[in-house]
Amino acid sequence: MTVWGGEVQGDRTLEALRAVWAYQEKAEQGWVLDAAAPSFQRRARSLAGEGLVETADRETRAELSAWEGRPVRWAVRLSATGHDLLAYAGVRPAPMSLGPGPGERLVELAPSQMTALRVFVGLAGELKSPPATGLVEQVRTAVYDRGTRRWQLHLTQEQMESAAYGFWLHRLTGSAAEANRFGRDYGVLYSPGKDSPAAIS
Repeated sequence: MTVWGGEVQGDRTLEALRAVWAYQEKAEQGWVLDAAAPSFQRRARSLAGEGLVETADRETRAELSAWEGRPVRWAVRLSATGHDLLAYAGVRPAPMSLGPGPGERLVELAPSQMTALRVFVGLAGELKSPPATGLVEQVRTAVYDRGTRRWQLHLTQEQMESAAYGFWLHRLTGSAAEANRFGRDYGVLYSPGKDSPAAIS
């Protein structure tokens, strides 16, 4: 499947998939037929090119024609991939609240920092000093601000120190830029040898 060029394109794709699903749910035979609006047909053909809907073959069109009592020249329905994409989009976390909660602070991370943090929380089950409670969920529900080009999270002090530890691990195995930026922006930088797994220096 082709990767879409940005979030806007992804939103349009989901909108078109939901339209296919809405038509399909109303159809007795489970296919969206050529009686649909031309603009919808164009969008559905685009989805077919992405493998997100399947187009009826000649045999299926013949069966649909007999069902409808007229020639059916075109019909589509969600493919397994399209169905899964809609299911995934349906369970994505809702955007976080507008402001930080009690004891939380708005933290804005560059994409490279967010990538490093995702690696850290993804290893939670393998680490002796795993991410602080709630950090995994904060990473999972982070919101991308297109204006600032930053990922926004609401972190407690403990979660910020834990993130600093993750950036330190990344520093020793990849790039120091992410840890340095976090320390510069929020004054939290992990120093090994402290009692705490992620101490402020």
